[in-house]
Amino acid sequence: MATVALRAPLRELAGGSSRLAVAGGTVGEVLAALEAGYPRLAGWIRDERGAIREHVSVFVNGERAGRSDRVGEGDRIDILPSISGGAASVATLPSPSLWVDERVDERADERVELLVGTRKGLVVLRGRRGGPMEVAARAFPGRVVEFAMRDSRSGTYLASVTHGQYGPRVFLAEDPAGAWEPTDGPAFPVDAGAAVERVWVIRAGVEEGVLWAGTAPAALFRSEDAGHTWSLNRGLWDQPSRSRWQPGAGGLCLHSICTWPGDPMRMAVGISAAGVWLTDDGGETWRRGVRGIVARYLPEEARANAVDLCVHNMHRSPIEPATLYMQFHGGVYRSDDAGESWVDIGAGLPSDFGFPAVVDPHDANRMFVIPMNADGDRVTCGGRLRVFETRDRGRTWSARSDGLPEDDAFFTVLRQAFCHDRRAPLGLYFGAESGEVFGSADGGVSWISVADRLPPILSVRCSS
Repeated sequence: MATVALRAPLRELAGGSSRLAVAGGTVGEVLAALEAGYPRLAGWIRDERGAIREHVSVFVNGERAGRSDRVGEGDRIDILPSISGGAASVATLPSPSLWVDERVDERADERVELLVGTRKGLVVLRGRRGGPMEVAARAFPGRVVEFAMRDSRSGTYLASVTHGQYGPRVFLAEDPAGAWEPTDGPAFPVDAGAAVERVWVIRAGVEEGVLWAGTAPAALFRSEDAGHTWSLNRGLWDQPSRSRWQPGAGGLCLHSICTWPGDPMRMAVGISAAGVWLTDDGGETWRRGVRGIVARYLPEEARANAVDLCVHNMHRSPIEPATLYMQFHGGVYRSDDAGESWVDIGAGLPSDFGFPAVVDPHDANRMFVIPMNADGDRVTCGGRLRVFETRDRGRTWSARSDGLPEDDAFFTVLRQAFCHDRRAPLGLYFGAESGEVFGSADGGVSWISVADRLPPILSVRCSS
């Protein structure tokens, strides 16, 4: 038996024990036995391939060791976060609220709760619609929160969290200001030969209790128990063309999941950089939906049969499901046939390069984008922060900038950092890497800064 020494947060996942006697002849065998005895540790120290995570250090009797190194009776194994990790060391599991909003006298339909994922934790903003907001809670301090959302069917909050040493995982909470519990994944099965690097997006499914998650490397995961456990969609993962898929600047990632209201069999997903994929049988089989998309970043003679099509964002109209809108890597597109073919609608914009997009849930003809200069200069066009709106399916565009900075305003808004609140008139919210969140309560006609001085913002979602 070797003695394994655990520190927080691993200690809490092992029932509070800081010293455990574990059998095994090698470091790898000890770690496998440790996970078998304490299943909540699975995926924290080793990834899905059984490899020790890049930013986790293992020492045997004070000497750095690998998984094939031998251990014997009485040896001490220390498992520590490496100083090479990208997040600060955190001494506890994700903390509860640091601030609590006690203003319970306001009408519920006037209040807004925003879940803001940042490079340094989850920030929960609350306030009156159309006014400034306050920080009501902060969770996962020091960790990267890629995405957070609330499942309106159950009221459960979900957050995609990437620990600098122990990797990515989805967490659940009934109250974002309370305790968060880690789920089982998403994680690849052993035979997939891959490990999840990031969870880009979580999306409610059509059936009760079903959720979908998109990851890097580009894969689709399904949960049938409200997010507690996850399974890989093999139909998309085993696509024969996968070996030719190319990563974008953010990696090979599945970031857009478009379910079909009322029909769980139909779905579209967007992958950077592998294009649009469609299914009509619940994910058993998939086909590409890329007709009409032009990859201007490729040589002209290579565009016809290109696989590396860099989708940046994609959304479906919930009231007209055959209508999809897409922000591409150079191009804004609309599909009128559920993603089978696309028409470029970027004419009239100062640039057709960008990341975020929002579709009005009440009007299939209306959508919003935030253009940026170009792929080599990913800031708002001309140093002016402007949201562009179309009300006629992309035939014409109008700038909506009343209240937004327009002098030397070089903002970067990422793909998940723009959302709506589903209300009428439509509320719109977006956050920038500079840490400022802007909001509009009148469908983009006027804007205010609802919060500032936050860490770099990765995602913004309204909990309503």
